[in-house]
Amino acid sequence: MSDSPFPIVPVQEHLAASYRECLDTVARERRYLAQTEALPLERIAGFVRESVAQDAIQFFALDGDRVVGWADIFPGWAQAVRHCGSLGMGVLPGYRGRGLGRRLLAACIDKAWRQGLTRIELEARADNAVAIALYTRMGFVHEALKVDALCFDGQHFDAVQMRLLRPRSPVAA
Repeated sequence: MSDSPFPIVPVQEHLAASYRECLDTVARERRYLAQTEALPLERIAGFVRESVAQDAIQFFALDGDRVVGWADIFPGWAQAVRHCGSLGMGVLPGYRGRGLGRRLLAACIDKAWRQGLTRIELEARADNAVAIALYTRMGFVHEALKVDALCFDGQHFDAVQMRLLRPRSPVAA
């Protein structure tokens, strides 16, 4: 997956600081993520190290050695929901609209199915029409609307919950 000019690569330890910077930039927009700033670098570096060790479903979009977008799907920890993964993603403002989100999401979905997940879930702010359109194009469907699910600076926002199910193999006759 080394499409030019912005390759999509699996999570890598040496990119932890750049990933943190990307995450922090998107979080500080106070619009796309539930968090409003990234955790300290030590915590992010540990998270990335663990992701690499566990072959996590996590990819970065790069501009040179700079992380300009990411997507990840982490499975549920409890036995009954291990088949489900939760999607998180973001792209830096100057890189949006270039297909990076679609490519990141496609890489994650492909790896999720290969790792045995059968359901991918996400939650997006209901007024994030661009992201919802991307998810819909990629096959996600709406499951619920959560009223007043997010609060930024005292203002409440609804969130949509969406899901994608792995296509089932036809049953042999």
